[in-house]
This record gives sequence, C-alpha cells and structure tokens, in this order.
Amino acid sequence: MRILLSNDDGYFAPGLAALAEALAGLGEIVVVAPEQNRSGASNSLTLDRPLLLKKAASGFYFVNGTPTDCVHLAVTGMLDELPDIIVSGINAGANMGDDTIYSGTVAAATEGFLLGIPSIAISLTSFEGKNFATAGRVARQLVERFIRNPVKEPVLLNVNVPDIPHDQLQGMEVTRLGRRHKAEPVVKMRSPRNETVYWVGAAGAAADAGPGTDFEAVERGAVSLTPLQIDLTNTAQMPSIRHWMQ
Repeated sequence: MRILLSNDDGYFAPGLAALAEALAGLGEIVVVAPEQNRSGASNSLTLDRPLLLKKAASGFYFVNGTPTDCVHLAVTGMLDELPDIIVSGINAGANMGDDTIYSGTVAAATEGFLLGIPSIAISLTSFEGKNFATAGRVARQLVERFIRNPVKEPVLLNVNVPDIPHDQLQGMEVTRLGRRHKAEPVVKMRSPRNETVYWVGAAGAAADAGPGTDFEAVERGAVSLTPLQIDLTNTAQMPSIRHWMQ
C-alpha cells in the first residue's frame, strides 16, 4: 500500500504530523506538503515560476507552491509508482459547505482524484486543534477500510471530524454539503505605514444546516463523510440557455 499525504497548512503543521503518525504501519508513506501555510489556495497551480522540492529533517518533503502543486508534482514527477490512496490533512478548522470551494486541503485531494487516485480530505472542525488524534484515528479507519474493500472507482471524500475525544464521536454519516450565508464584509484597517489594508471577512453562518448536511452531522458530534464530484456543468439549465440563445 502506497500512501501519499499532503495538506494546506504547511509541512510543519501538527495536523500533518498527527496524520502521518496515525497511518504509520499501513504501508509506504510519503509526505509532500507546501513550504508555507496555503490555506484558501483552492485548486491553484503555480505556472509563473519553477517549483522546488526539498526534504525536511522530519523526512517530509515540501514544495514552494500550493497544495495542488504538491500532489501534482508528487504524482506526475517525483514518485516512481502511483499512490494507492491520497490523504490530505489533518486541517485545523472545518471544511464544510461552501468552504470546500476555497479549501486547499480539499484541493490537494481533488488533484489526486483528477489523476485517478482515490483521495480523502480530512479536517478537524475547530481551530483549537485539541483532538488531532481523533481525526487521525478516523483517517486510519477509513484507509483500513479501503485496504480491506477498495473502492471500484476513483472517489473524493470530504471528511469533517468534531474536535472531541474519539470515544465521544456519534458514529460516521454520509452527508451532503450544506450552504452558508454570504461572508461578512471585509475589514478595513490602517497599516503601520498608514496604508489602507483589507482583511477578508469571516465566513457566514450556516444557511442550510438541515438533516443530511455536513453541518448538522458535525453539530451532533458525528463524523461527516461527503463524496464530492468535479463536474461543474449545470445540466438542468442547459435547455433554458439553448432557448435563450435562439
């Protein structure tokens, strides 16, 4: 079993170390992660400069690029053999609902999925990060399940784990993405150089957090597993657009 790990918080992040520790012994593990925190990088590729691949004292490899760069470089240029599975995380903070569009954690897994490799993005739903070990155990359970019963087609799973002790989890549930209200306005400030600067506002509250959503499952203390797809075509709208074009 060949396992590729990545993240968006950087190769030095405690969540990545916890993930590597949790999956130890399940197979050959290679870690390729961003040199710096690239949260919110989404599915961006670096095309305006070359990428550098270096190895840290921990044995983790790091790249001066995005999470997508890391997985793309590892799969298409660095590794001699394709990974059997890719796991991205453990992210500090949830990636639920609309957050998945911006998430670098999800983006790293998405790149693996686009390259035909089963991929999992796993996040701990709190910035406090008290229970990375809980998310690590969940990740191990999912990879062990994959080893016992491989998925017959490429799969992209977005997993969100409540930041609580493992014995308090209320099981695992397959969910759909919820939706958020629009984000809060940008925060306008003055820099020490008397320049006007803007901070991106906080994410909005959950607008669709009903039964079956990732928000609702996590609120009850359950692990949320959402299978994602990449086809952005709004097929239902195609007939109306054809009529509009006439």
